[in-house]
Amino acid sequence: MNTIKVRPAFLLMLTLIILISCNATKNGIVAHRGAWKKNNLPENSIASLRHAIDLKLAGSEFDVWRTADDSLIINHDAHYNKLLIEETNYSDLIKFKLSNGEKLPTLHEYITEGKRNNKHTLLVCEIKPSEISKERGKTTALKTVETIKKLRAEKITGYISFDYEILKQIRQVDPKTSLQYLEGNKSPKEVKSDHISGVDYHYSFFQKHPEWIKEAKENKITLNVWTVNDADVMDWIVGNNFDYITTNEPELLNERLKNKEERVRNKEERIKKKE
Repeated sequence: MNTIKVRPAFLLMLTLIILISCNATKNGIVAHRGAWKKNNLPENSIASLRHAIDLKLAGSEFDVWRTADDSLIINHDAHYNKLLIEETNYSDLIKFKLSNGEKLPTLHEYITEGKRNNKHTLLVCEIKPSEISKERGKTTALKTVETIKKLRAEKITGYISFDYEILKQIRQVDPKTSLQYLEGNKSPKEVKSDHISGVDYHYSFFQKHPEWIKEAKENKITLNVWTVNDADVMDWIVGNNFDYITTNEPELLNERLKNKEERVRNKEERIKKKE
């Protein structure tokens, strides 16, 4: 009988995809700019990414900009050390270290670390709208996707953006990747009609439009929410069973989820006793 050899790398990727899919139905925790707050790590640093992976979170979000010399780098704000990233060369930016001594990471370095010993955590890539032009933003998106594919990380990476055109640009070159819109000005049905995978809105938009929660679920649109740091808001989101919850407080959110599970178990036990 012939035997089929399955590569370990393939098994690892398959396991990750299954775990990510499972997390998507259980209020999966996404660390906002990595898991940085509790240990006072720099946001968007390699260290904060590694901590999110070590916590086995469902996802870790990060932000991408393109420098004047076309380097793709990880930083949240348009400026780094008072330098406008899009108008500054990378060699000038890395003269200034992060607070933990790291240099400003490139996308290549960040994704390479994100692949290492990672069986659980989706890399959630936010592509920042260009402050120079719409076209520059779309080009940055294409270069970002190209880099991630070269690193063979496309199956563990999803994309988010406030720029709808950036997401549509990515969809043209990748029909399968996960895309989530951030702005909060479109209904789940509208997003689905443009082949965008999900909505990832500030929780206040869902409080104003609770019907969007049901609409997203009925249309099989990924339901994500940011940035949820308050315990009461966490409980409201958890109660509505979102796919993902983006937070600066992943440890606190994990506690709230455990509390919910415990309450459910206690309720089930009381019901059994009555029976």
